Amino acid sequence: MFGNLDTTVLQQIWWIIDSLVGSLFLFLIFVQGGQTLLGQLGKTSMEKSLIINSLGRKWELTFTTLVLFGGALFAAFPKFYATSFGGAYWVWILILFTFVIQAVSYEFRKKPGNFLGEKVYEIFLFINGSVGILLIGAAVGTFFTGSNFTLNEYNLVFWTNPLRGLEAAFSLFNLSLGLFLVFNARILGAMYLINNIDFSGYEAMEKRTRRAVLVNLLCALPFLLYVLGSLLFMDGFGVDPKTGVVSMVSGKYLSNLLAMPLVLIFLLLGIVLVLWGVVTTALRGKNSGIWFGGLGTVLVGLTVFFIAGFNNTAFYPSKADLQSSLTIYNASSSHYTLTAMSYVALIIPLVLAYIVYVWRLMDSKKITESELMGTQADEMY
Repeated sequence: MFGNLDTTVLQQIWWIIDSLVGSLFLFLIFVQGGQTLLGQLGKTSMEKSLIINSLGRKWELTFTTLVLFGGALFAAFPKFYATSFGGAYWVWILILFTFVIQAVSYEFRKKPGNFLGEKVYEIFLFINGSVGILLIGAAVGTFFTGSNFTLNEYNLVFWTNPLRGLEAAFSLFNLSLGLFLVFNARILGAMYLINNIDFSGYEAMEKRTRRAVLVNLLCALPFLLYVLGSLLFMDGFGVDPKTGVVSMVSGKYLSNLLAMPLVLIFLLLGIVLVLWGVVTTALRGKNSGIWFGGLGTVLVGLTVFFIAGFNNTAFYPSKADLQSSLTIYNASSSHYTLTAMSYVALIIPLVLAYIVYVWRLMDSKKITESELMGTQADEMY
């Protein structure tokens, strides 16, 4: 079946698969967003425990999805993985470090003999949800602003900036994208807590959480508008389909949206769904906003990845040497590897079905104070 497909088709299929996994990750960082709200929403020890134990049910899904995203990119587009992780390693090391301290925090925050104290681990969780997500956004932003690398004839990468990827955070576009992801994660995090926690006896906390949804939307909007405005008017890295020559093209990403009307629909529908999730949660007092906001985030994420990689566009452009830029065609694995991976990918729906099943079991009832009071200390986060 897959073996009969052209290499170009397989490359496109795998960019779609990787884009979907990456977009799901952008939804699942509601965990990180919720972590940054801990000090704002949790005014007592029990309120903090409700928040952390609610998020603690899902934090491993976020980390696993991030690893899956990296693994899929490595297998399908190894030249990108080698270039980015081999050249911009400081930004990736710092991102991974924030996820390591997240795992440590959930493991040891409530354990007996915790010599650092709960507060230190709560700070670690905030760092993961703020610095970690900001840097991920900045790294994704380089898909549009470019990175400082060159490749020689043997595909050896040479990074031309001593900050080794951290310089991405000093670009206004990249920084704005990162800050938008941070605030959007906070929106999703607050909506998830509303959906997952039984606020009986904690009405003031519920009011703060619903207010946080609206406040963080207002904080996110300026950065979203700046990113969208920049994408509509900025020059992009176009690729000649016949020669493979990369050049700067005026209004490239706007033309990509217009050339792919379905992707434009994804973008508009995604924004509307996130806004509706906010309205239903903050203004209408409903608990289902996370599902509208989550689906909207996935659709916006797909838009970002699709306009970066499709329509003869370099998805990992080089500012130092345009012809070193990577496309989904010159950065991919062989036809044999892509074919073998495609057969393995047939089990993905089963994995997703299992995740949905486990999610429903964990969230069959809302987390309550009485549940935490009856939980052994070594089972709490």
